[in-house]
Amino acid sequence: MIEIVKPALEHLPSYKAALERGWSPDNVRLEVATREQLAAIDEDPVAFLASLDDPEAKGRPPITLPDGGQVPRLPSFRRWIWDGEASGSIGFRWQKGTAELPSHVLGHIGYAVVPWKRRRGYATEALRLMLDEARAIGLPYVEITAKPGNPASHKVILANGGKLVERFFEDAAYGGMESLRFRIDL
Repeated sequence: MIEIVKPALEHLPSYKAALERGWSPDNVRLEVATREQLAAIDEDPVAFLASLDDPEAKGRPPITLPDGGQVPRLPSFRRWIWDGEASGSIGFRWQKGTAELPSHVLGHIGYAVVPWKRRRGYATEALRLMLDEARAIGLPYVEITAKPGNPASHKVILANGGKLVERFFEDAAYGGMESLRFRIDL
């Protein structure tokens, strides 16, 4: 059974082991994000866990974009995909009072499943569960982006009621690559 759990000390050893196996919870920053998370866990596990749950966007440093620029954090929280051990990560971010996102934010929800558990429906189920949490925030919809060459992610989004709304070019901070924007009505 797949669930999404709030990151906690009891889950941390399994999550850290996934990072140590080379998995990255960040589909953009990849190995850099893995190294940063391992360092943060080693430095202060409790602070690391607290940093993953920030619905008020308080007290955390700005986000560093892939081009090195920095932007303020949005309210956000992360859940770990769990089947008895760490199987991935799914995050949700939003702006208070609107469903719109700044151009440097690629979508409301992002997810990554560990390679050794892909093609088992984990991302599809994790997204379904995260949509319940997104509904509780009160948004009318969420947007999720995926690269044109990522049919596995397209399938996950479509299975959860997503509709393709546009092809676009990502913000220059992300290299200006072509991407697809999907919308899921809540």
